[in-house]
Amino acid sequence: MLPSVTITPAAARFINRIVRFSGLSAGAGLRLAVTPGGCSGYSSEFSAEAAPQEGEQLLEVGGVRLFLGAQSRLMLNGITIDFVETATQSGLTFTDPNKAACACSTAEAGAPVGGVTKIEISAISRGRPAAAPLSSP
Repeated sequence: MLPSVTITPAAARFINRIVRFSGLSAGAGLRLAVTPGGCSGYSSEFSAEAAPQEGEQLLEVGGVRLFLGAQSRLMLNGITIDFVETATQSGLTFTDPNKAACACSTAEAGAPVGGVTKIEISAISRGRPAAAPLSSP
């Protein structure tokens, strides 16, 4: 089952720009992997891809092609994806209108409210996300 997702025009322009500048052929889209975690309840990774992988489904919303795995499809149901840009940062936000704002003591002052997760532009990659660097003991 595909989720009901709202993509704002700003997010659609941003996502389509990522895919267009990736150099991939027509039919390419954005692989979006959403998992539980983080203060707002969401942790996300994305990359431009030529086609969905096995187990992923294509969701087309407002001219945007998203490739979603099963867990992402469940977590994105009812979510609004937007793109915000401020003087200090920019990125995609995921807002769940049914979630309250985080009240934990580690939340940043001035953090967005309403179950929002940001993905920074620096997270953009083409292909699979890079492996995390190994840390020395």
